[in-house]
Amino acid sequence: MSFIPLDQLRSSSSDSSKAISLQPSAFRSPDALTLPPSPFTSSPRLPSWFKVQAKTGPDYLDIKQTMDRLKLHTICEEARCPNRWECWNARTATFLILGDICTRRCHYCSVETGRPLAIDHAEPRRVAEAVQALGLRHAVITSVNRDELDDGGAAIFADTIRQTRELSPGCTIEVLIPDFEGNETALAMVCDEKPEILNHNIETVPRLFPAIRPQGKYERSIELLGKAKQWDMRTKSGLILGMGETMDEAREVMRDLRSVGCDIMTIGQYLQPTRAHLPVARFYDPSEFALLKDEGMVLGFTHVESGPLVRSSYHAEQQVV
Repeated sequence: MSFIPLDQLRSSSSDSSKAISLQPSAFRSPDALTLPPSPFTSSPRLPSWFKVQAKTGPDYLDIKQTMDRLKLHTICEEARCPNRWECWNARTATFLILGDICTRRCHYCSVETGRPLAIDHAEPRRVAEAVQALGLRHAVITSVNRDELDDGGAAIFADTIRQTRELSPGCTIEVLIPDFEGNETALAMVCDEKPEILNHNIETVPRLFPAIRPQGKYERSIELLGKAKQWDMRTKSGLILGMGETMDEAREVMRDLRSVGCDIMTIGQYLQPTRAHLPVARFYDPSEFALLKDEGMVLGFTHVESGPLVRSSYHAEQQVV
């Protein structure tokens, strides 16, 4: 199974609407034919409920043209998100700062890995200009990992928040941050700017971390969310199902997140971006996502967004209170 290829997503400019079933045969990237041999196998066939409405319209095109004009990246494109049409048509998008090349290689993620380019110190202002031009009421800002930087890119996060507040004082801000390799000074730099939501995704269960997120550490991510509460942050995290975990392991992650006061949680289904990535271990039924949502609310989360197509920023504007 693969998301719709980026070249198809980026080339669409006319209004259209049709249901798309995210099947591998229909959406295999042309580049996949030239990929080096992969240790992974193909994912099982997608269940019938995996369909999205591919529809471009004025709001969708406005976001695309604004991002292109200001030379900005979105995680919507880089991560091949299946909700891009819905979100962009609702005038919501997630900005990807610090470039589009990540220093880490997580086996579920389609963002390019390699040596990043130099920091673009004008990027925060362009993000702020995009937020202002689009009239956003809630902006979500995330980044690639920049482990080669002493602060992991925290200063650029902080500057982006400041610049956005200057141009759009009424806009609420959510940041989805990396772990900064446990650097508390970097975390404080972001928290001092008081974003309305501070998000850091846990992604998977402790047992799978070494294989799936080899440069991350489960305990470090949990500790980061706990430390963020010391700055009075409203915290959020996300879990991806279907990479080999069990339901009980997923429940344990939920309990760990609540133990450090995490307020908001997203739970979604993993979809294999290319044949070079980790295959889907299993597809969860929508009823299982509903069950985890109910259990999460009982645990004390103030909001749980749970479903097959849920991603970290899905309905993010509804989570600000």
